[in-house]
Amino acid sequence: MKELLKKLVTTYGPSGNEDKIRTVIADEIRDYVDKITVDVMGNLIAHKKGNGPRIMLAAHMDQIGLMVTYIDENGFLRFSSVGGVSVVNTIHSKVIFKNGLVGVVSYENEISDIKKVNLNKMYIDIGASNREEAESMVAIGDMAVYYTPFAEAGNNFTCGAMDNRSGCAVLIETIKHLKNCANDAYFVFTVQEEVGLRGARTSAFAIEPDIAIAVDVTGTGDTPKSMPMAVKLGSGPAIKVKDGSVIVHPKVKTLMVDTAKGMNMPYQMEILEYGGTDSGAISLSREGVPSGVLSIPCRYVHSASEMVSKSDMENGIKLLTAILEKQIEL
Repeated sequence: MKELLKKLVTTYGPSGNEDKIRTVIADEIRDYVDKITVDVMGNLIAHKKGNGPRIMLAAHMDQIGLMVTYIDENGFLRFSSVGGVSVVNTIHSKVIFKNGLVGVVSYENEISDIKKVNLNKMYIDIGASNREEAESMVAIGDMAVYYTPFAEAGNNFTCGAMDNRSGCAVLIETIKHLKNCANDAYFVFTVQEEVGLRGARTSAFAIEPDIAIAVDVTGTGDTPKSMPMAVKLGSGPAIKVKDGSVIVHPKVKTLMVDTAKGMNMPYQMEILEYGGTDSGAISLSREGVPSGVLSIPCRYVHSASEMVSKSDMENGIKLLTAILEKQIEL
């Protein structure tokens, strides 16, 4: 698990540029599924044949990023956000471009109140001395992502892109652990979730699942003076009830809860007051799809140092495996 997660979170893959991470994931699962396809949007779809209902499991493989919009005469890069980029989380962070170029994000010094800083007042410093030198290294439209080392902290892992490479790792390990898949399973590693759940929408339309479960991260309420939330790191994977994109279908929620109880597995119930996941788009595909979410608790979401628990991920794998190995009744 550790080495797989490290490989995933340190692979470049912002929204719309998922080719590198898609290759890594495909190489990991190729020997464990019956068929792999890549659709027009770039979603990686792995099919494991079974006789039961058609179930779609989705984990988005894209990460948030910064897109270069302008290069000034001194070689500094102005940028816009790709996904939910926070000003506070980005100041003085290191970022890396697809070609391996590393830069530092900062802001205009004449700003006296940090509350007045927005992305338009920020820039990326790549060490260039002028526009011509900078243009030899990057181009308008190039994207950068947070650049931080992978590390362990007790039972936890920290790095950027845990959202949602931790979910991808759970899905990959579930594929590898499956012995007898009682359902017709489609594992979808989706694109462009961070900019509007786009890959989930098109892949669900094509697959026409009978039921769907997205795997993604969620926030926690266990840090000092955090927003009250009944989710803690290390207390088990979370079963979503509601977020900004979906109210989970009762049948899917019951399936997940009953399976966890039957395994005597720790789990948490999650109500996220903001944001959304691929399940929001999947649930509205065609005439509608009963959809739910298995969430990995994550501290410091959308920062360069997101933190997840090893045990939460391991229990998430066990739960998904158990669900897929029993005949799902619709």
